Amino acid sequence: MTERPRMQVTATVLESSDAQALAAFYVRLLGWKVVQDEPHWVRLDREDGGAALSFQTEPSYVRPTWPVTEGAQQMMAHLDINVDDLDAAGAHAEAAGATLADYQPQDDVRVYLDPAGHPFCLYL
Repeated sequence: MTERPRMQVTATVLESSDAQALAAFYVRLLGWKVVQDEPHWVRLDREDGGAALSFQTEPSYVRPTWPVTEGAQQMMAHLDINVDDLDAAGAHAEAAGATLADYQPQDDVRVYLDPAGHPFCLYL
């Protein structure tokens, strides 16, 4: 095998039927700054310079199901968000536009759905 070239993951990309609307939700949720805003693409950056979140409009986007349901669109990835207080963070997530998922697999984790249906976890 040859020497590995430099590679750096710079962003996670979430698809939806409306990149601008989904990015606006994550701005409200996380407080990150919009650094790129195009008709079908939005990028948010963290203040600390860590990996970014990007959003891409996909006209054929199908909302995933949670929990996974056989024969239905499955999630391809989810975000884990560390918090100090699950109740306060959950209230904030709901005020930003998230929905608490019906299925909660753990006591110290809360699964929410963003407006496009992507699950994300708030955890201690």
